[in-house]
Amino acid sequence: MKIAKIARVSVLAGALLCLVTGASARQNILGLDDMSCAAWQAAQNDPEQRAAYVAWLRGFLSGHNYALPKQQVSTISSGTIELNIKRYCSTTRDGNLSDAAMRLSDEFSGRNQPIRK
Repeated sequence: MKIAKIARVSVLAGALLCLVTGASARQNILGLDDMSCAAWQAAQNDPEQRAAYVAWLRGFLSGHNYALPKQQVSTISSGTIELNIKRYCSTTRDGNLSDAAMRLSDEFSGRNQPIRK
């Protein structure tokens, strides 16, 4: 009887370890050289640089749609993306555009959940 109980506890502990290990896996997000809100702010008068950031964000949202077909980000204009990034970076000065992209995907896919890394 004690061996069966130890086996169940071991299996449960192993399952929990797998869940925790899987949840803490680091995401490798590929982006432009500087994805900080400071760089976004510095590019305020550089339409080409801003366009590169918006294009990256559109690609990120497309990747979201590919990965989560049941939680699609609806059609979103570049102007809406830029407005949301401006808003995010004005309130989160030390923020990162990849975090802003995750927030956008949550908001526009209907998830409205906090960021989970």
